Amino acid sequence: MQPQKGNLYLIPCTLGDTPPLEVLPLLVKKAVEHIDHYIVEHEKSARRFIKSIVPRKSQPDLHFQLINKFTDASEKPQMLAPCLEGLDVGVISDAGCPGIADPGAGIVEQAHLQGIKVVPLVGPSSILMAMMASGFNGQNFAFNGYLPIDKKERKTTIKRLEKLSGDYNQSQLFIETPYRNNQMLESLTAALHPQTKICVACDITLPTEFIKTDTAQHWKNKKVDLNKRPTLFIIQK
Repeated sequence: MQPQKGNLYLIPCTLGDTPPLEVLPLLVKKAVEHIDHYIVEHEKSARRFIKSIVPRKSQPDLHFQLINKFTDASEKPQMLAPCLEGLDVGVISDAGCPGIADPGAGIVEQAHLQGIKVVPLVGPSSILMAMMASGFNGQNFAFNGYLPIDKKERKTTIKRLEKLSGDYNQSQLFIETPYRNNQMLESLTAALHPQTKICVACDITLPTEFIKTDTAQHWKNKKVDLNKRPTLFIIQK
């Protein structure tokens, strides 16, 4: 007789060095207390997170499998082997919610294929929290990941997203490598119509959190340093 399958828990973590229980519900702590098998992007950061939320948990008893954008699809099914043996497995992202702009989505897909129950836990999503605070259309929005690095391609993409926003009343979200955030804001103010609105959501949930919505014209005259700070950009025409 085969054992009952374990569950796949999607375990959110913090978006920075905020104390975990200031932004995560008790249910996350309870899940980490009983799960010993994890699928993560980086073992070191995952161990640090687990220790921060359950300090007394035995680190030598933990088992980690690594997943990132280079993980071959053929490796993913075997990562869920503990679930088939009746053990629960947790997926931990580097920041925020697993499966959202995160390689953990591939593991979730495999769980459904193998008939394993997926349990998403509540936690901070920078995408949703930025939308909440932007004042933009929360019923129709799109996350576009990273925009092109090439200046000409980037400008073309920004203009295309602006048109989509205007045509469909759709908020357009994207991110940038943190050390290029200031250049991204400059690119937006240069390419967008002066009255198109831009929301800059930076350091979400951290003590240095900064969230501001204004027109492209007004952003040209604002001085804000976004360098090396996790930032989401949203535009709405």
